[in-house]
Order: sequence, then C-alpha cells, then structure tokens
Amino acid sequence: MKILVLGPGAREHALVLSLISEEAGHDVVCAPGNAGISASGVETPELDYTDPDAVAAFVQERGFDLVVIGPEAPLVAGVADPLRAAGVPVFGPNQDAAQLEGSKAFAKRVMDAAEVPTGRAVRVDTVDAAAAVLDEFGAPYVVKADGLAAGKGVLVTSDRDAALAHVATWAPHGDVLIEEFLDGQEVSLFFFADGHDVVALSPAQDYKRIFDGDEGPNTGGMGAYSPLPWVPSDFVEEITRTVALPTVRQLEAEGTPFIGLLYCGLIVTERGVRVIEFNARFGDPETQVVLARLDSPLSRYLLAAANGTLAEQPAPEFSADPAVIVVVASEGYPGDVTTGRMISGLRAAGEVPGVHIVHAATARGPEGEWVATGGRVLGVVARGETFAEARERAYTAADLIELEGAQRRSDIAARVA
Repeated sequence: MKILVLGPGAREHALVLSLISEEAGHDVVCAPGNAGISASGVETPELDYTDPDAVAAFVQERGFDLVVIGPEAPLVAGVADPLRAAGVPVFGPNQDAAQLEGSKAFAKRVMDAAEVPTGRAVRVDTVDAAAAVLDEFGAPYVVKADGLAAGKGVLVTSDRDAALAHVATWAPHGDVLIEEFLDGQEVSLFFFADGHDVVALSPAQDYKRIFDGDEGPNTGGMGAYSPLPWVPSDFVEEITRTVALPTVRQLEAEGTPFIGLLYCGLIVTERGVRVIEFNARFGDPETQVVLARLDSPLSRYLLAAANGTLAEQPAPEFSADPAVIVVVASEGYPGDVTTGRMISGLRAAGEVPGVHIVHAATARGPEGEWVATGGRVLGVVARGETFAEARERAYTAADLIELEGAQRRSDIAARVA
C-alpha cells in the first residue's frame, strides 16, 4: 500500500518503523516527519499537516491508499473529514469525534452517557468558582484545562494556591475541570476502533513527571514499559467491555462514529478501574514500546479500522519480550527549553543489542551532525527477554548519547525489573 503518516514526532517515527518493517513492502511517506524519520529512508515532504485543505490536496495528488493521522492537533482541526468525504481510508477520527480528546467536558459527558467508570468532575470558568469546588473536593487537587494543552494542561497538587493559579492560567482559554483525585497505578491501553467494534493492543505504563520518583512537573512523557505483569489476566477484557466498547457505541449512537485509535488513560484504584482521560490517537511514548512488541502487521489493523472491518481480523499477537523506552530531553524541559545543542553517540547507542532510537526533535547540521531542536529529543527503545535485560539495554544505550544538559529519568520500569 501507499501509506501517508501525518505528524512530526517520535510517535510517528515508531509508526513508520513498524510499517516499513512489514513483509508487504509498503510505500510509506511521513509528512512533515522529522530528521530521524528521513534518516530511516522515508520521504518526509513539507506539509502543513494541520490544514485539512492542504492535506486533502496532497493526498489527492499522490494517490495514497491509507492515511494515518498521528498527533491530536490535525484530528481536532478536522483533517480526517475531507479525506473521508473523498473516499480515502483514514485512520483517525473526524473533527466531532476527536472532541473526545479535544474537550475534557465532552469526554466526561460521553462517559456519563455510556456509564463508563470515571471520577467526579465539575466544570468552572472563574477562579472564584474553582475555589469553591476545590474546597468541596479537598486535596490533592486535580485541575485540567478543557482543551488541548500538549500534555501540560493537567495539574495534580496539594497546594491550593497552585491549583487556583493553574485555573487562572487556563480559564481565559476555555473551561477548566476540577476533578476528584483518584489514587492508584496508571495504565495506558490502546484500542483500534472502526466506529462500531474495537480491538485492544497490549497495556503499557508511562512516566509523566520530569524527575525520578514521579516528582516535578508533568511532561509529555519521560518513559514507558510494556507489558504490565501486575494487572489481572482479564484486565484487557474488562476494559474492552466496560470502557472502550461502550464509549465507541455511544459515539456511534450520537452519529459521531469514532474511527482510529482510542487511548484509554486508566487508573487502578481500590474501588476498581476508573478512566482518567481519553485521547484520540496513539500515546507518546507508550506507542514506542507497544509497537516494539507487536508481531502482527500494524497496517492490517489500521486499514481494517478505516474500512470498518475490525470484526473480521484476528487478535493482534505480541512478543512475550518486554520493551522499555527512556526519553532524553533537553535542558529546561518542560519549561523554557535550551535547543541547538549537538547530539553525539547515536550510532553506538543504536548498536546495543535489542535497541533502536526514535527521534522526536532533532535536525541535521551542515556537517551532518545531529542537533536538538525541542524539549523531548529522543527515545531509546529496548527489548529483552526479561524486564531487567530490556531496562539494562535501554540505559546502556542512553549512557552512550551525549547532549549537554540532557535530562532523563533513571527509574523507568524499575518496579518490574
């Protein structure tokens, strides 16, 4: 197939690597892609991937058989809509269904209608209103910006003043949700969805805070591992039955079928599993470890979701080998980031057994050198026969990468190794 992957990040790099590794020999293009994807031998044309008209024109010109939308911004912008209207198979929800991620309030309403287990939430639009709700719920406080915030719109804190300051920051941009604090282990579980049926992938756990021990501010994700040996054997079946399928069927009943990747952000509490959030696309960095273990052809499920034929597909098969990813970030991330610094050691890191590198924010300098261009720069992905081996390989490779001021956590997957 001729496949277009839209997006510029490490998630898209992981998707591309999975697609080009298939025996079918697909013609894969990633727009706009990044320097690492280009170095993988994949065409990365310049394209405003958040502009529905520009993407539709590009797809019409090039004649792609399947379009896979990676990030949330083009989904919420409605990039899928004109493509689907033109009969192009698209993996990614339309603009209305993408509000499952684009609006926390929309997601809560859908969950309530579908009787999906989640925490209490109250929508506020002023600091005064927020103060009353915070006092009702008590600490720790959970404050979420309603719209997209690149992983930085959520604050969990016991500091009431900090919670109110977060409301003051985001309220001018839209409503803010104050939510009940849920205590437990978090799980990321992805589902392919075709508007009616769902197919589960393997669970993963990510690390959102910048520092070891889950300290410091939230980030887009500093690492992840898969599978999760500590979840019950029927965990995926339970979440399919109580969360994913009811949500997709509710959206179908409302006339906004969800076609693409349903990301269920879950928390395992003493009272059972609860949904923290939905996303409308593959999560980053969990995608990198889930796909590293996927033995079935990814394209089969992407196309089946786009064509409404998931029920005809066999369950995806995953390697028993665990996978771990360690993210390398620039100095200052997730605040004011220092960019433009040289990166070395990538070749040596990629030669560690079981390791491959995904690029998030890199460029090539005039002499071919690698340069960091953003906050999360690279992901070091490793597989091994055991968690201990996968983890040791990931950190051995990460140690070989040199970037002045680089940040990375040292405790990724430590609890299972």
